[in-house]
Amino acid sequence: MSSHKVTIIGTGPAGLTAALYSARADLSPIVFEGHEPGGQLTLTTDVENFPGFPEGVMGPDLINNIKKQAARFGAEYIQKHVTKVDLSQRPFKIYIDEEVVLSDTLILSTGASAKFLGLDNEKELTGKGVSTCATCDGFFYRDKIVHVVGGGDTAMEDATFIAKFASKVFVCVRREELRASKPMQKRAMDTDNIEFLWNTEIKEILFDGSGVTGVKVLNNKENTETERKTDGLFYAIGHVPNTSFLDNQIDLDEHGFIKTQNGGETNIAGVFACGDVQDPVFRQAISAAGSGCQASMLAERFLHS
Repeated sequence: MSSHKVTIIGTGPAGLTAALYSARADLSPIVFEGHEPGGQLTLTTDVENFPGFPEGVMGPDLINNIKKQAARFGAEYIQKHVTKVDLSQRPFKIYIDEEVVLSDTLILSTGASAKFLGLDNEKELTGKGVSTCATCDGFFYRDKIVHVVGGGDTAMEDATFIAKFASKVFVCVRREELRASKPMQKRAMDTDNIEFLWNTEIKEILFDGSGVTGVKVLNNKENTETERKTDGLFYAIGHVPNTSFLDNQIDLDEHGFIKTQNGGETNIAGVFACGDVQDPVFRQAISAAGSGCQASMLAERFLHS
């Protein structure tokens, strides 16, 4: 049974930045990569809003560079998936099926997975016309036609953001009304190039060798299907934080995100959280990386105290 000072679960920009800072602090962190090494950024093609890359950088390249940088200072990566943890006492127990690892501190950076519709090819087309991040990808649809799926605040915010670039934004809403707050509804409805498609469900994504070309939609009120041209399809139907393995040992908010304070502290001393698993608002690579730095520094201070 191995024992460690710092264990990090998750390898998005938050977890990898935490690994970098912990490694440079000579804490020899181990990092469990899980089922989705690198997180959602590995599904993103061009990242143009991460500081230091004036020409942009490919998402997978950015992740690999941070990973190599942390490894240079001694971070160890383990390609296994954590199945459960025991946070009742220190050192904490981390389980990989029947295998147990002990750790004095734990940094959780397991992220939040975007909700998909369950359509054929939607994940394969992510980065090729399908997106779950308007802030990340909206810029690439200048003067193009875009469809946004959702009826809540996130969908209104995404549609309004994309409308700055796209020639036309169609918002596909399953019902005849929106779930979004009144101010967000008004903001979207007052935007000239946003149009709402009520009672509309996406049934199929149409594509060719270069990416998305259109969508097949169902009007669930009239029970009719039509094909619509589109250059991009944005999902804005929410995210699911990856916290089920914690078995309610840590305080979560009403949506399942980890509650943190003072830059990454949880309700359990010695356990810290960073990245999208504790951030339901911004969900950006740079904010995730910053929170990873904070979590690591808190863990270092905790160990010294």
